[in-house]
Amino acid sequence: MTDPILKGATPSPMPQRDVVMLASVLHLMSHYTARDEQDKPCVRLASVIERHLCALARLPDLDPVLRATCEQLCERWAALVDDAMPRPVKRNFLERIMKSSRVGTNPA
Repeated sequence: MTDPILKGATPSPMPQRDVVMLASVLHLMSHYTARDEQDKPCVRLASVIERHLCALARLPDLDPVLRATCEQLCERWAALVDDAMPRPVKRNFLERIMKSSRVGTNPA
């Protein structure tokens, strides 16, 4: 059975390192989605996936469609990582001054 979409397409061989990188990112993505409902998303794993996708998007010999897909996915994973990062606690000016004055005093 032949796929009508691929009927006229000629396969372009990918270098082995590119194939390994693509297989790696697919493996990581499957691990990210295969977690239990109680598990929180792993920010580290999402960050690794983002880096792999960005590296794939920069490969010079990568098929243009695959490159564009990796670029788009890289942006989405970057947003996911950014949203999952803990936000710093913002303190107002008076709280910062009071905290620094307490640190500088030494009760003896």
